Amino acid sequence: MATKKIEKIRLKRKKRVRGKVFGTEVKPRLCVFRSASHIYVQAIADDEGRTLAEASTLSKELARSSESSKKIEAAKEVGMLLAKRLQGIGIREAVFDRGRFLYHGRVKALADGAREAGLIF
Repeated sequence: MATKKIEKIRLKRKKRVRGKVFGTEVKPRLCVFRSASHIYVQAIADDEGRTLAEASTLSKELARSSESSKKIEAAKEVGMLLAKRLQGIGIREAVFDRGRFLYHGRVKALADGAREAGLIF
């Protein structure tokens, strides 16, 4: 019974956050998903409905380093990787969509890593 209540709260939070952010090709939306063991982020152009870039702890560039590193450090590396990929296609700004997740821990580390690599949001 309690899990249904928690899911309602999470869905309500997701809709509230998602209603305030919108990505374009020039300034995409960074959509974050956090599971128990991995973190995923993708840059989405909502006006076109396509994904511009993505990164996760399962990416080949991070697969070896994220096995031994801690989750927060791995999330920071994912943010840096996504920022590098976006800069490679000429994007310097983005809108951060944390989804249903609170802005702390791994989600905050991902955002800090992206900022550290030069992405502005």
